[in-house]
Amino acid sequence: MHPIDESAIRGSFLNASLRERQNLLLPADFGELDWDRLDFLGWRDRKSPQLGAQCSWCEDVQLPNDVVLFSTKRAGAAGRKGDTVGTLVCAEFQCSANVRKRPTLAYVGFDLDAERERRIATLREHVANFVRNVQS
Repeated sequence: MHPIDESAIRGSFLNASLRERQNLLLPADFGELDWDRLDFLGWRDRKSPQLGAQCSWCEDVQLPNDVVLFSTKRAGAAGRKGDTVGTLVCAEFQCSANVRKRPTLAYVGFDLDAERERRIATLREHVANFVRNVQS
């Protein structure tokens, strides 16, 4: 992922009003992010409840973290009417780290590197689909 600054992040919220973008709190560790190891940037409102479930983005079945319902308004007129889109994701958006963990050996000859690359590609596809749903 390419590094982006605070202004670009605030401007990227197509589904938020100017006031909502101005009041947005960035992640506490924003200045320490390792952009080369991220496939997306995400963080959550600490007031959101946590759930026990499988993340829809990284599909990790051995999660080292909680899963939460992540929802957001749709962009444009639909969002202004209150339409939302949601999915279950890792509580602290650890998906980029989860898909890069060494996968478990499924069988003799299982290609661990290919599986890791498949998981990274799948995560990127899931995030892109979510963004498309917000924009539509």
